[in-house]
Amino acid sequence: MEFTSDIAVRTEGEVVVVAPVGELDATTSPRLAETLEAIISADTSCRGLVLDFSGVDFCDSRCIGVLVSSYRMARDRGIRLAVAAPQRGVLRLFVIAGIDQVLTVEDDPQRAMKTVLG
Repeated sequence: MEFTSDIAVRTEGEVVVVAPVGELDATTSPRLAETLEAIISADTSCRGLVLDFSGVDFCDSRCIGVLVSSYRMARDRGIRLAVAAPQRGVLRLFVIAGIDQVLTVEDDPQRAMKTVLG
């Protein structure tokens, strides 16, 4: 059985919304990392970055590592990052791993967009 993750990226004003779909694990998380690194390091970087996790039905420790690393890169460039709408199982992992204490996690993508804009 092969699991995949698709990643949609769109810009809404000064915010880039990244919306992965599927499972984010050791196989698929590197693609998310590459996508986020490209956005964060772009010359015309955004003011905020929202990771819409409403379509992510599984993530593991590799995904958590990508999120923390991306958060640090974004912070260092003055970009605010938030995770929006994680499904129940993913949110549970965030709480167990303590990621909800590091990253802003909002239940609604629109609220996350307002959060990253300050």
